[in-house]
Amino acid sequence: MNICRFAMKAAWVFLLLLVIASPVIAETAGSGAFKKDKEIEISFGIPVDESWAKNTNNFSVFEKPDPDIKVAVESVELDSRRVTAVLKFKESLNLSSEYVVEAKDVSSEGKVLGSREFFVKKGQFQILFGLLLAAMLIENFVFTKYLGLCIFFGVSQKKETAVGMGITFTLVMVLSAIISWALYTYVLRALHLDFLKIIVFIGTVAIFVQAVDTILRKVNPYLFKKLGVYLVLITTNCIILAVPLLNADRNYGAFESLIFGLGAGVGFAIAMFLMASVREKLELARVPATFKGLPIAFVVTGLFALAFLGFSGLSIF
Repeated sequence: MNICRFAMKAAWVFLLLLVIASPVIAETAGSGAFKKDKEIEISFGIPVDESWAKNTNNFSVFEKPDPDIKVAVESVELDSRRVTAVLKFKESLNLSSEYVVEAKDVSSEGKVLGSREFFVKKGQFQILFGLLLAAMLIENFVFTKYLGLCIFFGVSQKKETAVGMGITFTLVMVLSAIISWALYTYVLRALHLDFLKIIVFIGTVAIFVQAVDTILRKVNPYLFKKLGVYLVLITTNCIILAVPLLNADRNYGAFESLIFGLGAGVGFAIAMFLMASVREKLELARVPATFKGLPIAFVVTGLFALAFLGFSGLSIF
C-alpha cells in the first residue's frame, strides 16, 4: 500500500499549497468581491464622502461581456472608515461571470478625484474549490451522470477492494487529465487535429493504466488479483474519458483540469466506498430472493442517486 500512502500524501501537500497560495491569488483578482448573490464589496483605498457614496446614480454596474446591460443598484452601505462600500442589488448576480463597477467622479474630502473602475469576479481559489466540490458531490459522475457503472457494480462488493480501486482510479484520472490537457492544448489544437482527441486521450489513459497494472502486480499482488479484469477496463471507462473530453470542451486551464480530475476521482471513490459499505451489510440482511445480488444493488444505487440530488444548487461562495 506504499503507492496509496504516497498518493494521499501528495494530495494533502497539493491542497496545503493551494490554501497557502489562495490569499495571493485572491489578491490579484481585483479590488472588488462578491459578498452574497445580491451584494458586491469594493474598496476605494481612501475615505470617500458619505453623501457621494450613498448616491446610487454614481455607480454603474454591468457584466463585462454585456456592457450595454446595466444592473440597477438598490442601495449602498459605507463602512465606518468610509473606505469600503457594499453595493446591494434587487436581482441576483451571476457569480460565475465578471462584473465591472464604474464609480463616477469619486469625491473625497470635498475633492473630486475622477472616475474609477472595479473588476469583480470570484477569486481563483473560489473557482477551483467550487469546481472540486461540483465534481465530487453536485455533479457526481456515478450518482448524477450514471457513468462508470460497470466497474462501480463489479468492484463495490467489499470495502477493501472498493478503496483500492477508488485510489487507483483517482490517481489515473488526475494524471491522465493533466497530460491530456497538455497534449490537447499544445499539440492537437496547435496542429488543428482536434478530431483525434478521443484516440489520443484513450492512448494517454492506457499508458497510465498499464503503469499502475505493472506496479500493483509487484507491490500488492492481493489487490491486483481482487481487481482482476476491472483494472484493465479503466482504459476505456467512460468516466476516465469524460474528464479530459469535458476539460477540452469547457476550455479549462491546467489547474482547472487538474482539480476537475481530482474531484471526479474522489467522487467516484466516495461512491464506491458508500456502495461497498451497504453491500457488505446486505449480505447479512433478509433480502427477497428476487432482489438478491445485482437487483438490490441497483435499488440501493437509485436511493444514493436521490440522496445526492440534495446537493443540487449547493454553493459555498
